[in-house]
Amino acid sequence: MKHYKLARGNSELNSTAGNHLCGLLLENHAKQALPANFQPRRIDAISDRDIILSQIGLLCNGRTDFNDVDLYRGDELFTNAFGIKTVASESVFRQRFDELPPIKTHKALRKLSTGLLSKRTFGTVEAEHLTLTPVDMDVSPLDNSGSSKQGVSYTYKGHDGYAPMFSYLGTEGHMLDCELRPGKQHCQKGTPLFIRRSVDQLKTLGLDGQCLIRLDSGNDAADNFDEFGKNYFIVKRNLRKECREQWLATARRVGELADSRDGKNVYTGFIEHRHPGNDEDRPTVSIAFEVIERLNDAEGFDLLIPTVDVNTWWTNLPCQAETVIGLYHDHGTSEQFHSELKSDMDVERLPSGKLCVNKIILLCAMIAFNLLRSLGQEVISRAALAPQKINVKRWRMKTVLQNIIYCAVRLVRHAGRIELHFGKRCPWFDVIADIASS
Repeated sequence: MKHYKLARGNSELNSTAGNHLCGLLLENHAKQALPANFQPRRIDAISDRDIILSQIGLLCNGRTDFNDVDLYRGDELFTNAFGIKTVASESVFRQRFDELPPIKTHKALRKLSTGLLSKRTFGTVEAEHLTLTPVDMDVSPLDNSGSSKQGVSYTYKGHDGYAPMFSYLGTEGHMLDCELRPGKQHCQKGTPLFIRRSVDQLKTLGLDGQCLIRLDSGNDAADNFDEFGKNYFIVKRNLRKECREQWLATARRVGELADSRDGKNVYTGFIEHRHPGNDEDRPTVSIAFEVIERLNDAEGFDLLIPTVDVNTWWTNLPCQAETVIGLYHDHGTSEQFHSELKSDMDVERLPSGKLCVNKIILLCAMIAFNLLRSLGQEVISRAALAPQKINVKRWRMKTVLQNIIYCAVRLVRHAGRIELHFGKRCPWFDVIADIASS
């Protein structure tokens, strides 16, 4: 092993050159959406905008703890990239989040997120003759076990934490909205308002009536159907106490028998006469069904009593049942988006002990999530310049962080300006330079 001599040089080196690109994507949206201050402050006080932008910047670097802010106080690239005048100390940073007015801050951050999304294009899915942009809504608990934070309680996943709800837009998984909730809160509580807010954002983006909203069986509630607007939807039904043998009889009568192995009968089709919530004052909604009858087990032995599995979905799609079923199964991709937020960006254990502050932190994470997602899509669109083959439609957050955000540069001051000098062997320089010049 060769031993190297260590010495501190005079050059200004930085290991997060990708922050410059995040700042370019954020551009003027922050000034338009975020006021300098949400309430009167001293002239010499650090602005509320600087506090929020500092948090967004930290999250873009995969950092969630308040004390991480001290690592960037002397980082000129960080401050210039995100348009921050002054980075607060850890104690001031933590205190100022406690002082932010919740409603005004939530509204401003959602406006900022919508502004960012307005510049993006979104992947679509094919529903026979329809081309629709998917909107996946789901609850995904955050594990905060062992803490005594406000709102942390027992979740359906079997651990203490929060139970936030998310909505993702497009096949790439841009985050349309999020809402932090106490861990014990039922997934349906507050969901009609959440859907309404998401649909309002779709209207702002010019996508109303062009989307396919997908929800799990936990949100099989009649109140949700009032909020979908002009959009198409697929909602997994909760069978509750419905008789599976009765569904099998219905499937044999009106369904189609699909091709399958011997000893297994799969029926698919629609019924049209049911009302959401069994409320006859509501219009009927089509139900797509899949009924599976198994006459023998996986090893080929005949069953004395056949097993019956039933899956049903509320939908207004004018498609074949197989198409509806396939589109709902694709809803499972949103679990990957949850994983990227919680694992790749490390947004799992939220930093504050106060629920109102953590709600703001999660909304800041939404901005950072969309910045990194957008940056990944910009790289993919320049696959010809990349140093390696890119054969995917979406980069994980971890890949964006490792390849783009964590690029090393040297800060050089020359002729009254600051230049970023990348290394001679920086493999991603051509991609980064092209994004920066566009």
